[in-house]
Amino acid sequence: MRTTMNAIAAVLLILSVALAGCSQRPSGADGSAGSQSPASSPANPESVDASSGGDQIRLTVYSTMNETKNQEMMKSIAADFMKENPNIQVDFQFPGSEYENILKVKMAANDLPDVFDTHGWAVIRYGQYLADLRDEAWVSQLTDTIKPVVTGEDGKVHALVLSEAKDGITYNADVLEKYGIQPPQTFEELMNAAEKIKTESKGEVSPFYMSGVDNYMIGQFLDQYATSLLISPEQNDAQSLLDGTFDWNKWTPLAKSLLELKNKGYLNKDVLTAKFSDMPQRFAQGKVAFVIGGPSFADDVYKVNPNVKIGYMPVTSMVAGDSPNFSGGERYTMGAWKDGKHLAEAKKLIAFFAKPENMSKIANATKLPAGLKNIESSHEFSSYYEQYANVRVFPYFDRVYLPNGMWDVMCKTGTALLAGGVTPEQFSQKMKSEYERLRNQ
Repeated sequence: MRTTMNAIAAVLLILSVALAGCSQRPSGADGSAGSQSPASSPANPESVDASSGGDQIRLTVYSTMNETKNQEMMKSIAADFMKENPNIQVDFQFPGSEYENILKVKMAANDLPDVFDTHGWAVIRYGQYLADLRDEAWVSQLTDTIKPVVTGEDGKVHALVLSEAKDGITYNADVLEKYGIQPPQTFEELMNAAEKIKTESKGEVSPFYMSGVDNYMIGQFLDQYATSLLISPEQNDAQSLLDGTFDWNKWTPLAKSLLELKNKGYLNKDVLTAKFSDMPQRFAQGKVAFVIGGPSFADDVYKVNPNVKIGYMPVTSMVAGDSPNFSGGERYTMGAWKDGKHLAEAKKLIAFFAKPENMSKIANATKLPAGLKNIESSHEFSSYYEQYANVRVFPYFDRVYLPNGMWDVMCKTGTALLAGGVTPEQFSQKMKSEYERLRNQ
């Protein structure tokens, strides 16, 4: 077993080196932020000759942002930073779905990016690798809801929160209006709305859209509704999930709810082969009603049909007597590797992103609340965040109640459920066995 594990570790390290060498040098001669391969750098990988003479420091930044427009927005802010700091080059990497696996390899090698996105794990997973930012000027402006999320028990501040997550359900307001549907508040109302849309549209409109290729969309449903089923109600299972005594048969109703979406024709028929990137066009054409998660894809919808009205609502309750909720916490962040060779410059870059004008750009691009107070934003979802300001926000289910590695289990097993590979009961047993295995590691 030890020999096998050593072999796996060696393969992962080789993969990490290979991935690092696949990025491209920044395009153009204006110094705009891009991705540069270490393999193409000079003998000294920490500096290159600046056009003005002397050495130029290179900062590598990893981000989980997937939308191209948001990636370009981040690069544009970095470009402004480089104009003010011509001796510093900022190289962005956006690994997409491989982000988590790449970061795990880098943690094992203690060779992390200078600045990286903690994507919800600032304290629990990345805490020992991150510099303490408590003395930075922007820390006093962290919002009351997000500051505890990125602050350790010892007072250490782990990251700048660019965007707070407040995940609910994005809906096509034109579709709901066409079929006379008000935003549902309970899961039963949501299913009734789905039936009405499917029936009256004669199957032309998919009540829900998910992707088996980008299976995080399936995981998103399970994660958000696990909160509604198991955490949000007054009588809940939070403590048993934390102490390891949870009865995993209670997961079966959630698995059945997901399977019911498919069996009743409430999901896009090509759910197993569809991609996330296919969704904005269908949404723009009025062929999709609900998407579980936030509205960050809105601008891609408007490219197809600028007149579409997109709405936003909390996750519906699942238990009688309970109320809707949001899933939240860190969404996009910037933390500094504590052992980085250019820690001072990394902190300087983070402070630049914390400027109010830059935080406003990020809020308007991501359609999410900023992680700092008094940040002005003006986008079509601002009114929804104000409307639902008093709705409870729970931390993401998997980040609090499941051991590291369970997100992937949820996504893959949820996809297998829709493909007919497992039953809801088998899904629950899979969750139980993996929960126990990973918890004991």
